[in-house]
Amino acid sequence: MNILKNIFVLSLALLSAGVHAQTIMIRGATVHTMGPDGILENTDIFISAGKIQQIGQDLPVPQDIAVFKADGKPVTPGFFAGISSIGITEVSAVKESTDAGLALKEMRPEFDIVPAYNPHSSLVPVTRIEGFSFTLLGAGSQGSIFGGQGRMVALDGGYESFFGKPVLFINVGRDASGLSGDSRAGQWMLLNQAMDEADKPPMSVQTTLLTRAGRGTLSVFANEGKVVFDVDRASDILETIRFANNYGLDAVISGGAEAWMVAEQLAKANIPVLLDPLANLPSNFDSLGSRRDNAAILNAAGVMVAINGAGSHNARKQRQMAGNAVASGLPHAAGIAALTTNPARIFAVEALQGTIKTDMPANLVLWSGDPLEVTTAAEVVIINGKLMPMESRQTKLRDRYLVEKPDMPRAYIKP
Repeated sequence: MNILKNIFVLSLALLSAGVHAQTIMIRGATVHTMGPDGILENTDIFISAGKIQQIGQDLPVPQDIAVFKADGKPVTPGFFAGISSIGITEVSAVKESTDAGLALKEMRPEFDIVPAYNPHSSLVPVTRIEGFSFTLLGAGSQGSIFGGQGRMVALDGGYESFFGKPVLFINVGRDASGLSGDSRAGQWMLLNQAMDEADKPPMSVQTTLLTRAGRGTLSVFANEGKVVFDVDRASDILETIRFANNYGLDAVISGGAEAWMVAEQLAKANIPVLLDPLANLPSNFDSLGSRRDNAAILNAAGVMVAINGAGSHNARKQRQMAGNAVASGLPHAAGIAALTTNPARIFAVEALQGTIKTDMPANLVLWSGDPLEVTTAAEVVIINGKLMPMESRQTKLRDRYLVEKPDMPRAYIKP
């Protein structure tokens, strides 16, 4: 109840200060900088003009600004909500409310999900009030091995909140075999042919897999840009490493249920893994080797790990997933890094997200306790230097329909 009361009080402070307040002070926090400075005790953070201007102890407080007393509570960078369809899917079961993929049985790597993004989606505030400041929009392969392109977006509710370079999504393994003549080998045949087309455009009389725009897209990613391969089986991961090396692709593994089996090869190839630490039992033949200490093994081998897989409607569970990874052997600092610094580094956006330092855009969260504990809540969320209102469609429905009855159990009492 104390946590909920604190959130309510802080929400009133946010409203009185104004969502677009540009001058903010957090006093006396335990700051997880996620950089060379490590963890700073009893430290103040002064934010102005959208950036972190000062970090230190006993900083002077200007008048008429929003001040939050942390009393030793942790402050971290805003968390990564994983690869999601936040802002491009409202209700998954309602076809017209989702734009997460292109249902064409064609190779269309030029497909870009970004124009469908809706910053007013109810999922945006639902996610950010839980301490998540950015996500990677993912394009799903509904009819093709190539899902298409997505991009990083800040969850501040803005129309122009994209950052970083486009990311290409490729689906390999059991899900893709149905798109390639029911043959796992057939998918690699088609992928190799597609890359060859991009390198040497075929004659007009030849049958092609790609459009001219598709060939141009693959040519760009062969020179720069991240390519996310959705793959679980160890043998498929090894084939992905070979494929990426052959064509000069900057690869990232998403899924990686059996990645621990090939941790040494992933580390040598400098390929990071976005994984779900809760995937500890086989759910299909591609994940027979699933184990709960996957993240810990990869991290110990020198593979950069980030947390992914909670889904668009349950992105808040990414914290719980990281906590489970820590419980299974991943160091606590590495667990927080897997939600902050690591995804920022993997997708080359660390100048904007993932760390707390001066002259950097202010994307941070004040927590009620250890951010990897499920009982902890985000008390203050700041994205791009703006205080975010701590309300969503869910909290509004709670406040509307959950009446205050002190004689009821805690779950039925309105804070």
